[in-house]
Amino acid sequence: MPDLSYELRHVVRGPVAGVDEAGRGPLAGPVVAAAVILDPDCIPDGIDDSKALTATKRAALCEAILRCARVGIGIASVEEIDRLNILWATMLAMTRAVAALDLPPAYVLVDGNRCPDWPHASEAVIGGDALCLSIAAASIVAKHRRDCIMAELDALHPGYGWASNKGYAARVHQEALRTLGPTPHHRRSFAPVAQAELNFGPMVPAL
Repeated sequence: MPDLSYELRHVVRGPVAGVDEAGRGPLAGPVVAAAVILDPDCIPDGIDDSKALTATKRAALCEAILRCARVGIGIASVEEIDRLNILWATMLAMTRAVAALDLPPAYVLVDGNRCPDWPHASEAVIGGDALCLSIAAASIVAKHRRDCIMAELDALHPGYGWASNKGYAARVHQEALRTLGPTPHHRRSFAPVAQAELNFGPMVPAL
């Protein structure tokens, strides 16, 4: 289980934020990042890597984290993903998440092998969502928020199965791409979407 050992190394500096993202791999939808500064006197029980939790548990923990901690959320759109590429769009979402905190962090712990190009003192922690409690909390918030976005998009664009596959390349999603074509929420810089658009033709005819 993740713990506070990483945060405690830097707490003398001031508030320590953990940052994680959700949605780098899907074919559709935005990438969402969260930044979380935990309150050591109000830490919900059960915080873990979001991938190790059920959707129901993530939802409950997300609500608890939002009540107890300082949270910032950043989103990079499909258009930004296609323009910048997914790596730099992820860095942008993380930057926005930290900027959205109502308390500037003195140090930032980032899940993964690199940090955004920003002015914050920071450290990349590989596998941080399984090691560092604030990163794990951020992973829960980011994953739950993105899942909610994809459920809303599923209602607008039925047939792709986004409420269940969250935009990943599940069989039903790939079949819908083949038969229905891409939507405005698909990442056209991703090869399966580009191929589907080539085969299906643009959804909106050129004027």
